[in-house]
Amino acid sequence: MEELIANYLQHMELGEIQEHKSMSVFPLYNKGDNGLYITLKEALEADLLTITEVDNYGSVPELKVINQATVPVLLLDGEELAGAKQNRVLNTTILLKEKSETIIPVSCTEQGRWSYNSLKFTESGNLASLMVRRHKSASVNQSLKKSGSFRSDQRMVWDGIDEISLKSGVKSRTRAMQDVYQSLEEDLREYHLSFPGTGWAERNPGDG
Repeated sequence: MEELIANYLQHMELGEIQEHKSMSVFPLYNKGDNGLYITLKEALEADLLTITEVDNYGSVPELKVINQATVPVLLLDGEELAGAKQNRVLNTTILLKEKSETIIPVSCTEQGRWSYNSLKFTESGNLASLMVRRHKSASVNQSLKKSGSFRSDQRMVWDGIDEISLKSGVKSRTRAMQDVYQSLEEDLREYHLSFPGTGWAERNPGDG
């Protein structure tokens, strides 16, 4: 795998800087073979990935993932999954083995709900804010040192979400991180449209 990743990186090229307001982005392009892995979004859209609660009762810090693809699937630290008994966010970056079933470590991003609104999870399209990821990662690192597990301090994650909700002036019935992002959709849309290749057009075909 290390050799595959090294070969993949050799084909990466740095694109021209793109800027909008206070944000600057350097796009990375892969000019080689794109077959090393696929993303969470790609796998879900192709119906190659199934993400559910670990069982009917559910377990807040864990989810079950079945990868039916013939290539690995990359899950990124901070990506949010929506649905099932409550929305969750990934505690670490994981490269799922092809044709595999894996229990993954997650944190809750919706503390006011514990009931099914769907059997399977979908990609919310959101990445936890820098502050939420920082708090989560700090507690996960402590857990790794103490027990070797990727558990987070759930209270720290909830406190981080409460803080961004307060700053955004958002009151969510289930105190969901997703509701904060939805309230800022117009502002986020402006950034998406300012940086080609972000995927906004694919998710919102009627815009632009």
